[in-house]
Amino acid sequence: MNKNALIIITLGLVLVLGFIFLEGSNTQPSVPNVEIRNGVQYITIDAKGGYFPRKTTAKADMPTKLIMNTKDTYDCSAALVIQSLNYQKILPQNGETIIDLGIGKVGETLQGLCSMGMYSFQIKYN
Repeated sequence: MNKNALIIITLGLVLVLGFIFLEGSNTQPSVPNVEIRNGVQYITIDAKGGYFPRKTTAKADMPTKLIMNTKDTYDCSAALVIQSLNYQKILPQNGETIIDLGIGKVGETLQGLCSMGMYSFQIKYN
């Protein structure tokens, strides 16, 4: 095998392995962020360098409140927009903001974004 063929095969192998490892890095472990207290469902999302967790499953047909936690949040994830609720607010750099989401319906998905659209989260009601 000549030198050029060996280089091409090596580069191809490196690209394939890199794709496999990077593709798997987008998944995040399931984090329990939904709690029901006194008949109200509370969903907790951390805002700093994005929103975590990015995907949440919640129960439909029950009053729901979103708790946005910030800690040293100085990026655009502090500028929260939830278009379906006509909600737009700059979150405090440190603290907790509680947002009343109302009662979600089965199959409905609520999406929150930073004001630049770079970071997002979804809440799907089942």
